[in-house]
Amino acid sequence: MTNSNLLDPYNGNQLVQGLGPILSRAEALDALIYLPEMPSNIGAIPTHIRLHYLMALRDIYIPSFEGARLHETIDLMIRQGYRYRDPKSAETWRMVGGNISSHELSRSPSAAAMVTGFSGTGKTQATLRNLSLYPQVIFHDNFRHMAAGLHQLVYLSVDVPASGRSEDLAANLMMSFDLAMNTSRFSAILQKKRRDGIQMLDEWRQVASSHFLGLLHLDEIQNFFKIQSLEKRRKLRNSEQGLELSIVEDACLKTILNINNTWQIPTLMSGTPDGVGAMTKRVATTQRFSGQGYHPLAQFFGADDIRFRDVFFPALCVYQYVQKTLPNTSGFRELIIELTGGIPRVIIALWIAAHRVAFERQDDDLRQEDFERAAKTYLSPLAPAITALRSNDPKQMCRFEDLMPRDDGYWSTFWNDIRGI
Repeated sequence: MTNSNLLDPYNGNQLVQGLGPILSRAEALDALIYLPEMPSNIGAIPTHIRLHYLMALRDIYIPSFEGARLHETIDLMIRQGYRYRDPKSAETWRMVGGNISSHELSRSPSAAAMVTGFSGTGKTQATLRNLSLYPQVIFHDNFRHMAAGLHQLVYLSVDVPASGRSEDLAANLMMSFDLAMNTSRFSAILQKKRRDGIQMLDEWRQVASSHFLGLLHLDEIQNFFKIQSLEKRRKLRNSEQGLELSIVEDACLKTILNINNTWQIPTLMSGTPDGVGAMTKRVATTQRFSGQGYHPLAQFFGADDIRFRDVFFPALCVYQYVQKTLPNTSGFRELIIELTGGIPRVIIALWIAAHRVAFERQDDDLRQEDFERAAKTYLSPLAPAITALRSNDPKQMCRFEDLMPRDDGYWSTFWNDIRGI
């Protein structure tokens, strides 16, 4: 065996060949980071033009250590999934054709992983940026048993619809498939007035399997469950009793689990703690999932949080679109955490809003009071949720469904031993 073969665990597997090289953690971090270009001579640019440069900050992405771990999980799920579906294997084609039982697939473990965090901590952004490192569709002009070649679908990312119902999820999957593959494969069924959601999901699964879908990402998984009404949550405000989520449609979730467990399509789910807690509690009970990874993307816990102090905030401070900038001080960092609860998306929103406040003046500077004023005006609707988050009090946090702490100990216990943290 040659040295090149020793460095390729998937040597000869056609489905893996177009994915690109296996990246180290450092290489993944370099590939994931995105820093918008900063204009060089800011003083020569009118403020109404600067505002448009400023909006590019919404695209900034500074990956965390957990983001690099997420890349490893995604890479393992896709490549290992294809290892068990090698097109050279007769078993693979029996599975694609539906001519194989789940018992015969017992040697191939299901691959599922979870990404969790409060709204705004970057779950979706981290997942999509990791997926963007792969080509979404790979065309093989010469592929076994395919006279016309094959369009391989490497990944598909969809939101679980707000309704949580099977027909709406199936429609999202079908539309996303057609968009990614540039086809109208599902146009006829999508135009029907009466739909059978489970039947639609099964038809989508057959087509996705035949195109060797490498990974399915389901975002907003909390939508699989119904939350208690605001009135009930208010009644529980002073109670130690936890909030219970009930599943919207049992058959829908069972079909998704079946797609992963029986049909060997690796599945990555992401959502807020309430949905992940409900999902993992249910999955742990039914024992229909095997965990491939658990990735909590947490807010910054304080001004001295290393992720914030040494990585995120220094990079953000570069983006001051004024001539007289604010220095990176401990007081400045503490103010940002106080006003945002350490939620990255809120920090970016506050940064933009503070500039808009500053642009109202003629001094061409940025001041800490600009951030305080921006929080009281542009971001005022977020103030109650930020106060609840900073309190770390479950009673206060339960007033906001995106902040509800849930018990997702099944995953964290399973993976903490392995990660050694």
